[in-house]
Amino acid sequence: MEKIKTLIADDEPLARSRIRELLAQDEEISLIGECADGDDAAIEIFRLKPDLVFLDVQMPERDGFEVLSAVGAENIPVVIFVTAFDRYALQAFEVYALDYLLKPFDDARFFNTLERAKKHLRKAEQPGSNGEQRDLISALIERVRPTEGFLEKVLVKSRDRLTFLRTGEIDWVSSEGNYVCLHVRKSSYLLRETISNFENQLDPGTFLRINRSTIINIDRVRELHQMFHGDYRVILDDDVEFTLSRRFRDRLPRIATGS
Repeated sequence: MEKIKTLIADDEPLARSRIRELLAQDEEISLIGECADGDDAAIEIFRLKPDLVFLDVQMPERDGFEVLSAVGAENIPVVIFVTAFDRYALQAFEVYALDYLLKPFDDARFFNTLERAKKHLRKAEQPGSNGEQRDLISALIERVRPTEGFLEKVLVKSRDRLTFLRTGEIDWVSSEGNYVCLHVRKSSYLLRETISNFENQLDPGTFLRINRSTIINIDRVRELHQMFHGDYRVILDDDVEFTLSRRFRDRLPRIATGS
């Protein structure tokens, strides 16, 4: 049996050290990396494709749930959540039957949790497995996702490099079926997301959908021209042109005022 590729993501050095020392006692484990913040965790999960992740719920840059949301449901590995006492988080883990370690944890609790994670992995290898834990994690992310606040950064891939792009840098967004293409000056990045879902995550004070397949950054609009049949021509500051269709004409005042 191949060793279980394992990643530790925790902002506390002592916590990472303790998990590392305990994992060293298990010959089935291969530790492939450690992260100290949420941005690095998302990048490393995407890049290293670990089988198992010990994921701290509260980290700088983005919390554990935001890490998994950034990675995308199809890339979520088996996860053991690591957390300080938070009765709401613990209740959520228990409702969704997900493994977690409550800090401080003893050796027995650690190895019991690790053994359950191994069972998840073995089950996932069986033909016809439906990724049960992955589905549960996706459902949990939907439950705990903040109802306020908008997307500030998005994980994108360019060649072999992964990086976080600030949404404010995006000039416009186009629909590409089940993907959206983010246009940033002379660069573009594909993201597996429908344009409607992506629109709902963006700040409506900055981004505006002007037709079925296009979202623009209002701050990039240079000119606005009326056309026939109630349509408008929208020109961005890099000379890219779009049509504001009649269906979205109620959004015209926001373009004209820039808010």
